[in-house]
Amino acid sequence: MSEKSGFSTSAATGIGSMPGGDAREAARTVTGSFADGQGMPYLAELPARGPGADMIGRTVGLLVEMYGHVEPSGWRISDRPGRDTRRARSWLGEDLDALEEFTQGYEGLLKVQAVGPWTLAAGLELRGGEAMLGDPGACRDLAGSLAEGLRTHLAEVRRRIPGVEVVLQLDEPSLTAVLRGRVRSASGYRTYRAVDRQVVEGTLRDVLAVNGEGLTAVHSCAPEVPFALLRRAGAGAVSFDFSLLTEREEEAIGEAVEGGTQLFLGVVPGLDGASAALSDPGGSVKEVRTLWSRLGLNPGTLGESVVITPSCGLAGASPAYARAALAHCARAAKSLADNPE
Repeated sequence: MSEKSGFSTSAATGIGSMPGGDAREAARTVTGSFADGQGMPYLAELPARGPGADMIGRTVGLLVEMYGHVEPSGWRISDRPGRDTRRARSWLGEDLDALEEFTQGYEGLLKVQAVGPWTLAAGLELRGGEAMLGDPGACRDLAGSLAEGLRTHLAEVRRRIPGVEVVLQLDEPSLTAVLRGRVRSASGYRTYRAVDRQVVEGTLRDVLAVNGEGLTAVHSCAPEVPFALLRRAGAGAVSFDFSLLTEREEEAIGEAVEGGTQLFLGVVPGLDGASAALSDPGGSVKEVRTLWSRLGLNPGTLGESVVITPSCGLAGASPAYARAALAHCARAAKSLADNPE
């Protein structure tokens, strides 16, 4: 096992986003769903509140000496912290207050999420309207600002909830597009040049390192997750939509498991239309057992290698379904641990 392994004590968690705009209700759900050591609570994100609570805006609010505001095309760099940046910071404060309230006395793993440096560079515009991704110097500055902001954020979480071991998750849904030169320019008529894999890896390594010896994960619900690159960058776990896994990626999965990397497997649907899927916890992880068998992996390693999650964030679900999905993740994880074969 890698030196940062340890997710096996919490066999289920959520991705990050939740429905609605009530911070206390979200905190109650993400802590109550994983009571009695059945999973890993996390700092919920509520994008339905609007700009500043969305994925990019929330992380813009964490940046140090770098600010953003909302344009019709999306988030853009600003010279000073305006209304949109202040709103993002205010909502994050509300979310931390709510989580602190519902984690009194809690000891164990607690996950926080932020957009990773490459998805942030693809989604944040320079003053001229082009993505920061097209400017290598801007990407370096952005990654440095993000790392410093995350360092402060993690320290604040530890100060508020002293009994926890904080897990840092970087959300990188645009990472594969960055690596393959698929991110479109502002005009839409061209794409930005693919970023060198060593540069991508090194930047991710630097940002993940802000959690010190703490546990880390990188999440992507996009196809073609670069498992080997993420492992080299130091991610303790890789989080992905299990339904998008292809046969040619299975070897990388086997290597990851044997190398001590944990897998956050998105096997529970994230939208209400799949409510029937929540009736059979064992059925939700059947394909996980099948994959282990196909790869010749020891079933006994499932408990220490796998964390069960929804397929992606739950922002598009109803509050009732979101609660049911998280509870189902915990039950499916228990089924996997109790009956690995």
